[in-house]
Amino acid sequence: MFLSVQPLNPVAIEIFGWPIYWYGLIIMLGGFLGYLLANQEAKRRGLPKDLILDLLIWAVPIAIVSARLYYVLFRLDYYLENPGQIIAIWEGGLAIHGGLIGAVITAIVFAKKRGVSFWKLADITAPSILLGQAIGRWGNFMNQEAHGGEVSRQFLENLMLPEFIINQMYINGTYYHPTFLYESLWSLLGVAILLYLRRVNLRRGELFLTYVIWYSFGRLFIEGLRTDSLMIFDLLRTAQVISIVLIVGAIVLIIYRRKTGQSDIRYLDDEPKKKSKNTKKK
Repeated sequence: MFLSVQPLNPVAIEIFGWPIYWYGLIIMLGGFLGYLLANQEAKRRGLPKDLILDLLIWAVPIAIVSARLYYVLFRLDYYLENPGQIIAIWEGGLAIHGGLIGAVITAIVFAKKRGVSFWKLADITAPSILLGQAIGRWGNFMNQEAHGGEVSRQFLENLMLPEFIINQMYINGTYYHPTFLYESLWSLLGVAILLYLRRVNLRRGELFLTYVIWYSFGRLFIEGLRTDSLMIFDLLRTAQVISIVLIVGAIVLIIYRRKTGQSDIRYLDDEPKKKSKNTKKK
C-alpha cells in the first residue's frame, strides 16, 4: 500500500521571493555553535581574543568552496553536462572530506602567519569541528539525502525513532536507513569523548588526531550503508578509501611525532595559571 507521507519543506522561509533553505541554516547553526565552543576554550588557553573568529573568516568560505569542489570533481561527468548546478549548494553536495582538506590547509597557513602552533589550534577546535558535523548532518535530513538502503517501517519503529524522522525517511514510496542520524549520533558521542580527553592532558596534536581517527572509523562503516556514495572508478567508495587513509595516517603521525619529540608538550602544559582569590592587593 502506497502511503501519502509528505516530506518536510526544505525551504525555511522566503525573503522577497528568495528561498532560504534549511540545509544552509542548519550548517550555519553548526558552525556558530562550534565557534562558541572553540572560542571559549581558546580564551581559557590564553590565545588572543579574536583569534578563532579571524580563523573562521578565512576557513569557512574556503572550506565551503573546497567541499563543493571535492564533490563536483567526483561527479564530474554530471556537472560537465549541467554546469549551472555547480553552484547549487543549497541542494546539498558539500563533501565533508573536501571541506576538511580546505580548512586544515587554511589553518596551517593561518597559524604560521599568526605565530601560533597549528597543533595547539587544531586540538582546541577538534571538538567544535565534530560538533558542526553532527549538527550539519541534519541539513542532509531536511534534503532527504545521505540516507542508506531500503528498510521497512517496522525496522525504523524498532529503533524508537520519532515519527517525523520515520516520515522523512519515506522517499518515493520506500523507507530508507537514516544514515545521517547514525553519523550525527556517532559525532556527538565523539564530541563528549574529546571534551573528556582535554582533561586527560594528551600530548599536543593528539586530540585532533583522535578526532580524525574517531570520525573516520565511524564514517568507514556508515558509508557502507549509503546509496549516494561518491565512487572511485565505480568500484570503491571514496569516503571509505579516504577514511582508511586518514586512520592510518593519523596513527603514523602520532607515532612519528612521539619518536621525534614533536609532541612532548601536553595539552594543558601551557595553560595560564589562575590568580588566587586570596591574593591581597598591594
